[in-house]
Amino acid sequence: MRALIQRVAWARVLVDGATVGEIGKGFLVLLGVHKDDTLSELTLLAEKVAVIRAFEDSAGKMNLALAEVGGSVLLVSQFTLLADTKHGRRPSFTDAMEPVVAKGMVERFAQLLKAKGLPVEQGVFGADMRVELCNEGPVTLMLDTAEWARQKGSN
Repeated sequence: MRALIQRVAWARVLVDGATVGEIGKGFLVLLGVHKDDTLSELTLLAEKVAVIRAFEDSAGKMNLALAEVGGSVLLVSQFTLLADTKHGRRPSFTDAMEPVVAKGMVERFAQLLKAKGLPVEQGVFGADMRVELCNEGPVTLMLDTAEWARQKGSN
């Protein structure tokens, strides 16, 4: 599972010209669900998003988490984060989870964040979305549960 997190001053998602999700300060989370992902990876990733310290404290250091700054999450499913670009010119998306199952995983991810007291807005799964944002910093972080597992295995 991969999450591309952008620290934002604001972000919104539009579908057919209408705003379907919008936040102020917080994280825009683009979430890609791998075909082999489980609820365990989903829970681990949601926990990391909730606690990662990507906001600056009074000394200018990234020491504060979302809840500490009153931030929100705008969650957008993005299967293209699972693109395999090793061969040819056209990306392959065979590693992405089947849409019906992935939709449930994305919904569960949102529920886990909400259970931690975080306000969560969402895009529309499978829709052609337009995402607008003002990246603060800029701060952009890639969280990848498969990479975490590889690193854990090499220790």
